[in-house]
Amino acid sequence: MIGELYEEALRGRAPVEIEHADGRRRPLPVHDWLAVRPGDGGLLARCEGATLDVGSGPGRLTVALARRGLPVLGIDLAPSAVALTVAAGGPALCRDVFGRVPGAGRWRTVLLADGNIGIGGDPAVLLRRVLALLAPGGRVLAEVGPPGSASRVEPLRLRSDRSVGEWFPWAHVSADAVAGLAATCAATVAESWEDADRWFVALRSGDVRP
Repeated sequence: MIGELYEEALRGRAPVEIEHADGRRRPLPVHDWLAVRPGDGGLLARCEGATLDVGSGPGRLTVALARRGLPVLGIDLAPSAVALTVAAGGPALCRDVFGRVPGAGRWRTVLLADGNIGIGGDPAVLLRRVLALLAPGGRVLAEVGPPGSASRVEPLRLRSDRSVGEWFPWAHVSADAVAGLAATCAATVAESWEDADRWFVALRSGDVRP
């Protein structure tokens, strides 16, 4: 049901909300994912070489990088997201980041934009996985929460007027917590920056072979 509701939102068939365990709801921010947003420019400028966009959604970043001539691939679990990306001119595949990913060990940049460091509810597990996808000397570029925000894992679910999805875990990582998270994954924080009230970090594996 999670996938069905996400697909429904991407197709614009009905408003879909994110529901928190305490009952709070907020709109699924589909429109933020459809076009380049304030703050994306610095993230895109830091992408070097072959770039993997994890949880690429409808592909705004994948498409933007393709238009700049960078080798790029978006991966997402939703067929509609992949179809939207391809239709806009970006290469994309239906893939699970924890499954078989093309080019494993050869990506110069891996993107975890829009809070996708929360995928799966265990940031350390996800970070170790994407670090393993990098070529030697590559970087993970991740969007995180602002300093002072809470780092936590919470259950979320999607809902529309017609249906309710299953609960799934989602993690939030504060900029303050990134160094500790990186250390548990044998990685280091190479850079951090703020742009348009969004916070980002660049992470490298502790093995910094050229």
